Amino acid sequence: MQSMQLHTDYRDEVISMAKTVTTRLGDEYVRQIDEMAARKGVDRSALLRSFFLCALKEHTIRDSLEDYKAGIVTLWEAAQRCNLSLWEMVQEVRRAHIHTSYDLKEFKKDLSALNG
Repeated sequence: MQSMQLHTDYRDEVISMAKTVTTRLGDEYVRQIDEMAARKGVDRSALLRSFFLCALKEHTIRDSLEDYKAGIVTLWEAAQRCNLSLWEMVQEVRRAHIHTSYDLKEFKKDLSALNG
């Protein structure tokens, strides 16, 4: 997967945030997080939010790829889950070295989903 970048577009999420989530970490992890936050010029909360959003996206893509490979979802359904375009999902499939045949039946199912 791609290297993690600090999300700078989280302002919209901040405005609509309704829940506070807490977790416990060892002192060494907290020290590393604080050092990285200082290097990036952000506070600990912003850095952790960025970590969380990046990890959530990565896990969603990984889970969707597994379901696609198993035939549980179509390529289009996997893309929707991940909030990706169909083309972006094709790229993820390639990166994961998943070799499946996209047949006419799956195409029709995706086309039907696109049309509502």
